[in-house]
Amino acid sequence: MSTATHKLLKGATGDWEMVIGMEIHAQVTSNSKLFSGASTEFGGEPNTHVSLVDAAMPGMLPVINEECVRQAVRTGLGLNARINLRSVFDRKNYFYPDLPQGYQISQYKSPVVGEGEVLVELDGGRSVTVGIERLHLEQDAGKLLHDQSPSMSHVDLNRSGVALMEIVSKPDIRDAEQAKAYVTKLRSILRYLGTCDGDMEKGNLRADVNVSVRRPGGPLGTRCEIKNMNSITFIGQAIEYEARRQIEILEDGGAIDQETRLYDPNKGETRSMRSKEEAHDYRYFPDPDLLPLEFSQSFVDELRAKLPELPDQKKTRFVADLGLSAYDASVLVAERESADFYETVLDRLANRSRDGKMAANWVINELFGRLNKEGRDITGSPVTAEQLAAIIDLIGEGTISGKIAKDLFEIVWQEGGDPRALVESRGMKQVTDLSAIEKVVDDIIAANPDKAAQVKDKPQSLGWFVGQVMKASGGKANPQSVNDLLKSKLGI
Repeated sequence: MSTATHKLLKGATGDWEMVIGMEIHAQVTSNSKLFSGASTEFGGEPNTHVSLVDAAMPGMLPVINEECVRQAVRTGLGLNARINLRSVFDRKNYFYPDLPQGYQISQYKSPVVGEGEVLVELDGGRSVTVGIERLHLEQDAGKLLHDQSPSMSHVDLNRSGVALMEIVSKPDIRDAEQAKAYVTKLRSILRYLGTCDGDMEKGNLRADVNVSVRRPGGPLGTRCEIKNMNSITFIGQAIEYEARRQIEILEDGGAIDQETRLYDPNKGETRSMRSKEEAHDYRYFPDPDLLPLEFSQSFVDELRAKLPELPDQKKTRFVADLGLSAYDASVLVAERESADFYETVLDRLANRSRDGKMAANWVINELFGRLNKEGRDITGSPVTAEQLAAIIDLIGEGTISGKIAKDLFEIVWQEGGDPRALVESRGMKQVTDLSAIEKVVDDIIAANPDKAAQVKDKPQSLGWFVGQVMKASGGKANPQSVNDLLKSKLGI
């Protein structure tokens, strides 16, 4: 259920509403291409991962890659979508130098996956449900290289024939914030499923963004498509610019031309690429070289039974079983690697149910904070899940205080090592012996008689004394013991 309000844009003549739909092209995780056995490995020399099928040599026939079909069905299940037991591959006819066949094998009226939905969480506890229109399989085109020669463009067919899932949303998105959150959530689901690595820098996840504007609640306007977006940040910027561009035209009495546009991040603007084609321009017809794709319900059920726990399910479990806040759970499950790290910490804790919330705080605040500061991701963390669990256990059993734990975390981050051994070798154990603390407490009370006299009237000022004792003991005094001793000494 959607709980989100959305952003309206103010124009010279009143408010305007954005209507956004997205077509996400996700490269299927597979060792070979959709219709050939050629490698899908990234980064090879140009035209080294090309079969005769990919190069459209005469007489070459496509053969479907079953693993790509499995990945598409698994993705559909992860999107709560209808799986069509019968689908058809079509030829989408258009001519471009990096499309050697002169057509693309895609799916049109009968895709492998039908309608589904994605629950998108926004700031402030809001959410919006974005409908999925369809998911279909298709082959990627090659790539034009314009920097190899001053007089001509070269063609690299390494990507030609690579399997793509095109995930088409309904026009349910109403502002740039929702659009960015939708792509982020969809990318997360794909990565959890293992059906696409989501690497936008390599072009393995790209978005075509359809933007139109209208008066709030009015009829739909003419849309423009912003092509081949491979950055979530740029998607947000492009939407904002394009919507305002359209509003200015409409308020000046003009009309929006339906067209395909490109976004220039250097100039922060979209520019016209070509007039937008309609479906009939592609002259779709069933590919005569490929039979309809048919599989059984048992095939789908088997794949469903083996799906991993997805972000929404994992979040629900973290909140219900560990008492985490919805926000903390959302942060932890946003990336599969982060959730895996946290769960490894949990598995290593001596008391999982007692310290699960503390572990979440340490992972989110201390570890993620430090990783973000140094520009690293969780896979490059100098502190392992096992080391962090050991630090949390030391806190939980009262061996070290929270302050000492932060010092210990820094040592492990910089030098590595076993946290327990470091506490022993460096004398970092917490002092719980009241007699060892009592003299420090007495000295601080004696040095501050005015404050000691005020404590009975202002019990909250006890915290000042606790802080002073902790400081004087180098953070080694047990805070609870200090608290109890001060209350006894000060008569509160």
